[in-house]
Amino acid sequence: MIRSNESINIMRIDYQPGMEQDDHVLDFIEKLQNHNIKYVVTSGFIETSMEQNRIKSDVEILIRNVTFEKFLKFWLELEKTYECLDTDDPIDAYNGYLRNHHAIRIRKLEVNALNFILRFVKNDLDRALLKYRKYATLKDKKIYVSSLEIMIPYKLSMGSGKDIEDAISLFERFKDELNTELLEKFLKELEIPEESANKYLGKL
Repeated sequence: MIRSNESINIMRIDYQPGMEQDDHVLDFIEKLQNHNIKYVVTSGFIETSMEQNRIKSDVEILIRNVTFEKFLKFWLELEKTYECLDTDDPIDAYNGYLRNHHAIRIRKLEVNALNFILRFVKNDLDRALLKYRKYATLKDKKIYVSSLEIMIPYKLSMGSGKDIEDAISLFERFKDELNTELLEKFLKELEIPEESANKYLGKL
């Protein structure tokens, strides 16, 4: 279960032993932190962390645009235990993919590992995701995750049954702790019709 505290910008995830994907996430995040790369986990982790019987999912991570020199140092550490599924060339990964706002898929060199979907900041929404990120504690370690006030409207904007279900579930669990003003701001920015917001979230 995740607990959120808006006043101190923290989300708490109660770890359940045996969840191997959590260790994968923590290991990958540690690699980013080793090179001081600003990031936010945007999808694929919080949703499954709320489920009693979690399933493996791709984890999407947004990172601040960095220089090739910094990316190369990160890549050289990463390739010792991970592989990029799109290219084995760091120059291509940086110039051909990330700088052109295409994601790269990275996976640890072991069976049934998670796929990490890594991409650079592209637009105002991405910049907001980094600006309003919150940190979660998982096994006494800190990771940065998307603000629920952005994630909920974003899920609604995606429009699929699963995304809407996720948005409703997140809202119901944390509605008493959400920053309503910030939530309404991103409902408007993502052009969620008022009638849709009222239908799925109720009157704010």
